Amino acid sequence: MPRSSYLFTSESVSEGHPDKVADQISDAVVDLFLSKDPYARVACETLTTTNRVVLAGEVRGAGMIDAQGNWEPGAQEEIQAAVRATVKRIGYEQDGFHWQNLVFENHLHPQSPDIAQGVDASGNKDEGAGDQGIMFGYATDETPDLMPATLYYSHRILERLAADRHSGAAPFLEPDAKSQVTLAYENEVPVRATALVVSTQHKPDFCLPYDGGGDAAKYATLRDYVMGVFRDVLPEGFVTDETAVHINPTGKFEIGGPDGDAGVTGRKIIVDTYGGASPHGGGAFSGKDPTKVDRSAAYITRYLAKNIVAAGLARRCTIQLSYAIGVAEPLSVYVDLHGTGTVEEGRIEAVLPTLVRLTPRGIREHLGLNKPIYQRTAAYGHFGRQPDADGGFGWEKLDLVEALKAAL
Repeated sequence: MPRSSYLFTSESVSEGHPDKVADQISDAVVDLFLSKDPYARVACETLTTTNRVVLAGEVRGAGMIDAQGNWEPGAQEEIQAAVRATVKRIGYEQDGFHWQNLVFENHLHPQSPDIAQGVDASGNKDEGAGDQGIMFGYATDETPDLMPATLYYSHRILERLAADRHSGAAPFLEPDAKSQVTLAYENEVPVRATALVVSTQHKPDFCLPYDGGGDAAKYATLRDYVMGVFRDVLPEGFVTDETAVHINPTGKFEIGGPDGDAGVTGRKIIVDTYGGASPHGGGAFSGKDPTKVDRSAAYITRYLAKNIVAAGLARRCTIQLSYAIGVAEPLSVYVDLHGTGTVEEGRIEAVLPTLVRLTPRGIREHLGLNKPIYQRTAAYGHFGRQPDADGGFGWEKLDLVEALKAAL
């Protein structure tokens, strides 16, 4: 029998976390290619470490790679400029990681023709999936954006820290940070925070005294600021005297970002999705063009699950799709309403493919994914965001609600 009262925890990491720096760089490359060619193919992996960024992977796209598989004049310079601009926007101007001084290596190369022949449309063959795999989408009525509350508030805390750092309202902050939120649920509804954690990189001495530095008064300034963010971001009454609060629990966090720890694309897939509240198929999103179903099918399953919950057909919904490389149609469609549904799951499974074509091409066209809209997704979650006028976060729209109601 499902539990109705429990504790649950999710974490988030900031735009300055080394793995998120890598994700944002990879998606900057995706956006650059798609800005030149909406049908470009990109699989870009990024490694970040002390004053170094390394790219590797397979690419294809008019304006960047010619028909013979050679770089177009100036293309590699554009990639390097996009990388440095990303690091600068995040705010890294430190001795150990600086947008202007970092060493850049580009090991991207043309896409394998063996992959291309399976993915590309030809003759009577529709565009196939870019790889095999399973993808999950999830929605819950815990928050207005239909996201798990623990992850939703973890993201919002770090977004607030970043906004205040960029604006100068919190000049003692540096880019790297992590948050963690534990909420108590009663009757499956989040009611209060039992534990809150923030570890944030900071300017020198904004830490507890230690041999060689630290200033108790400066640390108090940082701690009071973060406590204020907790109270501003979480619902009124969630932060109580009983809430366990840990702010920079190691005591000092001056060395951070890629100088403190190497970063790699795709290592924060739970942060990117549902904070552990839903299954995950295992595939990362960043660095991949929308023919890769790791990305596009995860977006469409979120879109479908969110519209199902918004339509009042369930309070919680998980959807799974599966694909084979080079094959257009999904191999399976699975819906789980977790005992909260007003209709049978099998009916929804039968209806969904009639409302949205679940092939890679159908998904891309329905959500408008062949656009340079991806770098903005690479920090603070791919889901639970507001749709942008240019098509960014289009999978968060609720434009399928009436069609679902009519069909079911």
